[in-house]
Amino acid sequence: MNLHISDISNKTSQRLLGYLKPYRIGFVLAMLGMVGYALVDVGFISMLQPFIDDGIEGKDADFLKYAPLFIIVMFLFRGASHFIATYCLSWVGANIVKDMRQQLFEHLMRLPVSFHDKHSTGDMISKITYDTEQLKQATSKALIVLIREGAFVFGLIGLMFWHSWQLSLIFLLIAPIIAIIVGFVSKRFRKISNRIQTAMGQVTTCSEQMLNGHKVILSFGGQAIEKERFSRVNNVTRQQDVKLESAKAMSTGVVQLIASFALAFVLFLASQPAMLESLTAGKFTLIVSAMVMLLRPLKQLTTVNGDFQRGLAAANSVFRILDQIPEQDTGSRELGRISGHIRFDHVDFSYPGHEEKQVLKDITFEVMPGQTVALVGRSGSGKTTISSLLPRFYEIEKGRILLDDISVKSCTLSSLREQMAIVSQHVTLFNDSIANNIMYGLEQPVSEERLLDVAEKAHVLEFSSQMKDGLNTIIGENGVSLSGGQRQRIAIARALLRQAPILILDEATSALDTESERKIQAALDELLKGRTNIVIAHRLSTIENADQILVMDQGQIIERGNHASLLAKDGAYAQLYKMQFGSKPA
Repeated sequence: MNLHISDISNKTSQRLLGYLKPYRIGFVLAMLGMVGYALVDVGFISMLQPFIDDGIEGKDADFLKYAPLFIIVMFLFRGASHFIATYCLSWVGANIVKDMRQQLFEHLMRLPVSFHDKHSTGDMISKITYDTEQLKQATSKALIVLIREGAFVFGLIGLMFWHSWQLSLIFLLIAPIIAIIVGFVSKRFRKISNRIQTAMGQVTTCSEQMLNGHKVILSFGGQAIEKERFSRVNNVTRQQDVKLESAKAMSTGVVQLIASFALAFVLFLASQPAMLESLTAGKFTLIVSAMVMLLRPLKQLTTVNGDFQRGLAAANSVFRILDQIPEQDTGSRELGRISGHIRFDHVDFSYPGHEEKQVLKDITFEVMPGQTVALVGRSGSGKTTISSLLPRFYEIEKGRILLDDISVKSCTLSSLREQMAIVSQHVTLFNDSIANNIMYGLEQPVSEERLLDVAEKAHVLEFSSQMKDGLNTIIGENGVSLSGGQRQRIAIARALLRQAPILILDEATSALDTESERKIQAALDELLKGRTNIVIAHRLSTIENADQILVMDQGQIIERGNHASLLAKDGAYAQLYKMQFGSKPA
């Protein structure tokens, strides 16, 4: 297990280096700055021996006269090195995080619908925000301390060996012990950091659910439930943070304790008569000062190791998402504008990960160009699933779906989806103007006359004209400032503007009041002529004029025909009609 964790860490580190390549000049400058900073500190300590032996004991006035100037020059160089290192590494780190965040955002858009079905939105938001920010900490603050203090430690040890290798041999004994401790603690840090990533994803998910469902919570008095739910996930995050900090504190204390034993041993050796004869006051002061100075970087290196391991855990978490296979565009045929002939031929389907439950069973039907087919039935009967298979949001297991006698599997996804305009029962709008929401996704500019025409036919102008900025009004996140009916009208206007040969309406009028529904239905009846329309509806009054009605139940088509013929059968459709209207029409 430990070997496996170590292998993952090594692979993650190597993969991160790939993001570093475009910014390697800045990284090299940062390295030089950090090493220069450390060397100035080592150089300052190295001057203790001549300062004491030559300047103080030797009464060398000229040496002492230039010492202040030497200190000023050294600290000017130190400050410049610190600025270069901090700025360049922050620049490199910010760019790496920007590139990774952009790549993650774009990759999430390319992942199939089945992936997003299995993962919460809050967890994915946490990857983009929290995990990448942890990586930034590792590539800036942690890396600065790691390289700068590491160079300082090596410089001090080298200086000690130069002046007295006998006293410095103790480090050959304690170095392996410190390495073992740091290795053990690193594994612990990675393990806890992985738990923190998961916990933060749960915090984000819980927060997102509360904000999105705020009205429901208030309506049903769910504040106590949500409070308890958030308290649990919040407490898990606290526990893991405490564990991480305690691991840092314990490892720092142990390392410093080992270093203190080394310092005590050096003092013991230095007190021996044989050693006293070869040591000057300056050398002894230099060695002891170097050992005392070692305690600070050793502490920082052990502490920052936690930040560095947290960054690696965050990077590994992001890479797991980036390694997910994107939506496979297996088709090669570019569709031009089709006539709209749709055929489902013995289609079976189960959702990925739930293969034991067959959602669609032997679905066969045909829609001629310009016709309207309506799908009705109880919730969970498979109506929406059929509309999701047509644009290949999911891949079918058995059977064929044909457009103009061309298998949808042989078509490129972009050209296939260009043939369709979809209005779902769950309207998605963006924090932009009404006009831009209507024109969303169109590559070619739309004339003002065309935009106004579509907005009028979808009855968007009825409410937008009463707003200060009209169609240029910013509607907030998912149209928060609009009613459900107004949001649905914008979605319908968006679909109408697309002028696709196939229109899929999934409960498109479900959020409209009776008057708005009547107006929009009249507009749809006129505008949808010459298109192939798939309408999913619970309100049977909206599909009475459909050319074909398919009655679904438990993933199967149990009845088919037009409105009049299905009522005459006095079967499942007639029963649905009676439930909605109280009686069957004469």
